[in-house]
Amino acid sequence: MFSAAVSAYGQVDRKDVRKGNREFRKENYKEADIDYRKALVKDSLSLAANYNLANTLYRNGDMEQAKQVLDRIKDVAPASASAADYYFNAGDVAIARQDWQGAVEAFAKSLLINPGDLEAKENYIYAKEKLKDQQQNQQNQDQNQDQNDDQQNQNQNQDQQNKDQNKDRNQDQNDNQQDQNQDRKEQPQQGQQPKISPQAAQQMLQAIQAKEKETQDKVNRQKAEALKSRQKEKNW
Repeated sequence: MFSAAVSAYGQVDRKDVRKGNREFRKENYKEADIDYRKALVKDSLSLAANYNLANTLYRNGDMEQAKQVLDRIKDVAPASASAADYYFNAGDVAIARQDWQGAVEAFAKSLLINPGDLEAKENYIYAKEKLKDQQQNQQNQDQNQDQNDDQQNQNQNQDQQNKDQNKDRNQDQNDNQQDQNQDRKEQPQQGQQPKISPQAAQQMLQAIQAKEKETQDKVNRQKAEALKSRQKEKNW
């Protein structure tokens, strides 16, 4: 829980800061916000106005803007009498934003200034445990991511191997099919006479004619010899 508002001091309009403090104690945070901003118009670096405005923003649930306001006085607040409260409030804002590292650092600084602050000790322990859990969760996420990446790489490698194997099988099948087609082209189909050239056909015809003439001549010789034999028998 945020430490209470600090009193006005320094070169700032105390009237606006004091009025804001009264509204803050009444939990009229909207009115307090307006008064503190009026004071900051006159002195933008006012420790009291910035510090109390950050408290008001915290109570209104605007953690991001509360942090921005506290950051404006981070160089001057540690040297003030409210340094322990400043770090305490910075730790509360960090917890609300789940900035566990920032919370641990802020409460540690607050305890260095005020070691007896039991609430600061409790918040420090709480923030430290949350930071430990956060770091462990991050480590688990990193490990899971690494495992997922490894599995994805393995799957991609396996897919590529399968693609290569399928490609090789398809290529082999295509080669075999082409060889079979080529063999069928080179061999005459069943019932189909092989094609011959006109020159070869002419040569075959001449060979057949020559064979027929040879046969015919042989037959004629046989007839002539038979006739001579009969003539000899008759004359004798």
